Amino acid sequence: MSQPPLVHVTGVIPDRVHDALASEFELTGQAAGADGVLSLIPTRIDAAFLDAAGPRLRIVANYGVGIDNIDLEAARARGIVVANTPDVLTRATAEQAIVLMLALLRRTAEGDRFLRRRAEWRFSLEFMLGESLDRKRIAIVGPGRIGRETARLAEAFGAEPFFVGRGDPLHDGLRDADVVSLHVPATAEAHHLIDTAAFDAMKPTAVLVNTARGSVVDEAALVAALQTGRIAGAALDVFEFEPAVSPELLELENVVLAPHLGSATRETREAMGLLAVSALRALLIEGVMPSNVVP
Repeated sequence: MSQPPLVHVTGVIPDRVHDALASEFELTGQAAGADGVLSLIPTRIDAAFLDAAGPRLRIVANYGVGIDNIDLEAARARGIVVANTPDVLTRATAEQAIVLMLALLRRTAEGDRFLRRRAEWRFSLEFMLGESLDRKRIAIVGPGRIGRETARLAEAFGAEPFFVGRGDPLHDGLRDADVVSLHVPATAEAHHLIDTAAFDAMKPTAVLVNTARGSVVDEAALVAALQTGRIAGAALDVFEFEPAVSPELLELENVVLAPHLGSATRETREAMGLLAVSALRALLIEGVMPSNVVP
């Protein structure tokens, strides 16, 4: 009986995913000599990593839909297939975008902080008034799977989403929006897509929501826009220098922060992992190209 393919995992994964891997592959603690790699997004898969892995490496299956941690050009130059996990995290990430919008507009997170400070309060008709999503115009910047699902969910709250895609005038869309929700991949073109000029184009009453990637926003420009009242608020699930968060953001009450929880439901994270395992199985055991290969 032939030895099962060697697979290296770059971090801790759910038990269910680990068991699925271990049932079909031999797991190795190092990339060197592996036939496949299951990579978590904090791991940089660059030319140096691929060279260290060696000539046996045939596939990198990324545990996430974003692939900004992988040097695709370096992988392709070495004939290495790269797969990701589209579709399975669409609903969860769209839900997180809506949660952030509501927590910011309704001041829920701010209210939670208020109570945890043990501040004195009593019910008042004018106390900590927020805003509804009803009739809010939401610019969905990046109308891919997650952006479209966010728009669908937002409509259930009476919001009026509209799409700003590649080729559309970004600043025109920003000027029309009460909420700007980011859903673009972290490409070179999208780096600091939302910068000082973008904030200057937004309404002073508008808010920014980012569940995409931190590098899409110039975080220093965001801090300045919030501190000067250039925009009304921000809700962030991702950060430019993740896991670090700009200290100024932590001090602002008109900001809601989450530690990259977009896909963080147990069902979603397991489904992501099992999809990555299926890509490894397809190429290394069945000898066919996975359906979730990054084009």
